[in-house]
Amino acid sequence: MEPSFNPSQIAENCARSSQVKTGRALGPMIVLGLLAGIFIAFGCAATNTAAYGIENVWTARTVTALLFPFGLGMVVVLGAELFTGNCLLLVGALDGRCGWLPLLRNLCVVYLSNLAGSLLVAAGCAFSGQMNYSGGQLALYTMRVAASKCALPFGNAFLLGILCNVLVCFAVLLSSAAKDVPGKLMGAYLPICFFVLCGFEHCVANMYYIPAGLFAKDVPAYAALAAEAGVDLSALTVKGFLLGNLLPVTLGNIAGGALVALATWYCHLRKPASGKK
Repeated sequence: MEPSFNPSQIAENCARSSQVKTGRALGPMIVLGLLAGIFIAFGCAATNTAAYGIENVWTARTVTALLFPFGLGMVVVLGAELFTGNCLLLVGALDGRCGWLPLLRNLCVVYLSNLAGSLLVAAGCAFSGQMNYSGGQLALYTMRVAASKCALPFGNAFLLGILCNVLVCFAVLLSSAAKDVPGKLMGAYLPICFFVLCGFEHCVANMYYIPAGLFAKDVPAYAALAAEAGVDLSALTVKGFLLGNLLPVTLGNIAGGALVALATWYCHLRKPASGKK
């Protein structure tokens, strides 16, 4: 038996997976979407906790890049439903394996479920005292990260979203090439490490990063700490989260995922026109 699937088999498996995922009942789809949001949010919480005390940007970015990919690893191995990875379901729609309306249903349900799961973890971290590290410095770091994301120009956030989900979808495809758990984890690891290291924007990750900052801002002790440190939180608002970051990043993630899905289908599954070889 071959140790891994070849590229054509990966594409075929992706198309078949689209049938399963789009045909899944609503209840399991919601639960698996919640789990994916929670897994990614745990990765975000871990990276913030690991990096908040590191002043050197390169070192902090490297540490977060080494830790964050295990969130997607849990998604892949446990079969959770992640919006950004599910953009690859377009492969199945292009190949006629699933309908466009079931595809849209899956993406909408999974997106909202990812958001709910991420919000649960963000609220838990902000209101449980988890951010009290070093006298609230973790909370201050969390708010600073969230505010910087909300302050991104729309075009920048959109392009960073495209680059991010190209790598995320490559990670999903690489992990699906493996037939064992270590191979799946390694396949998912490096592309995710790359996107975090480069500072690309992931909508589901931002469903934790920014709400965690918003929730922390609502804790009087944390808000006072930010004011004392002179941290500008003017961009950190619900509007800044939804319209300033989540909207352009989501659109960019969709575009990046669609590019990978289209290339996968075109190269490995597209049927030649009648009469042509």
